[in-house]
Amino acid sequence: MAKKGRVKLVKPDWCKTCGICIEVCPVEVLELGQDRIKIVYPENCVGCENCELSCPDFVLKVVDENEE
Repeated sequence: MAKKGRVKLVKPDWCKTCGICIEVCPVEVLELGQDRIKIVYPENCVGCENCELSCPDFVLKVVDENEE
């Protein structure tokens, strides 16, 4: 079981809106914005790290809930 965490944009300017992270998120935390991915339901993040592992541009990172 994945640890409880939250997804964070660490390099938002690198996002090319490919949408891979949206497809692999099991709880629909992310949405496609005009120029980058948007975290719309961060409270639903289960910390599975699918988005972080699938992002070809290293835009996302899953961190502990209490980490900045």
